[in-house]
Amino acid sequence: MNIKILHMVEGAKEATGIAVIIDVFRAFTVEAYIINNGAEKLMPVGDMQIAYDFKEKDSKIVLIGERHGRILPGFDYGNSPSQIKNVDFSGKTVIHTTSAGTQGIDNAQNADEVLTGSLVNAKAIAEYIKQKKPETVSLVCMGLEAKSQTDEDNLCANYIKSLLEGKAPNLENEIEGLKKTSGAKFFDIAERDVFPEEDFYLSTEVDKFNFVLKVEKDDNGLNCVRRIDM
Repeated sequence: MNIKILHMVEGAKEATGIAVIIDVFRAFTVEAYIINNGAEKLMPVGDMQIAYDFKEKDSKIVLIGERHGRILPGFDYGNSPSQIKNVDFSGKTVIHTTSAGTQGIDNAQNADEVLTGSLVNAKAIAEYIKQKKPETVSLVCMGLEAKSQTDEDNLCANYIKSLLEGKAPNLENEIEGLKKTSGAKFFDIAERDVFPEEDFYLSTEVDKFNFVLKVEKDDNGLNCVRRIDM
């Protein structure tokens, strides 16, 4: 198995085989909670205008997302797991757009399969890949706004890679270190309205969920996320 670690939009474009688009803070942690909380349909979109257009046609659709970390005008929730962890999405269609993670999905056109990646379901992702036995795995770290690398996404990619190689690393020290690097914003009082401290802990709860989120096309050719239990 050839395991590649790639970065940001260019990395997503280069991704082949099974591509895991990684966004720990916070897009694909959020999507795991949306699916866990019963959403009937989850559509990740790169273009926020698509989300607005759907909402205009159907006011019952739930919009979740951000730009520069902040909730978009007219959206129901920001890109924050703590905001939605206890929200029941049963029977709901949710559209999700972010600065990094959903952009990666849009650009992973050359992959055979696309999975979302986060620490909360990393072990399930590794188990799924082992079962599929692909020749190539592309672990794409989307980073901060898909513009610069981040420690949490690189940590997640290396963790999945280690699991695929039969190792079982303990991430406790690395996660603690995130508080001083790319996770420091969650502990900055001035940023608390955009980056709640609880989001850090929810996003770094390793292997909380035993399912993968696979991106597939719906009847209209739009990306939808399907839960596969492991």
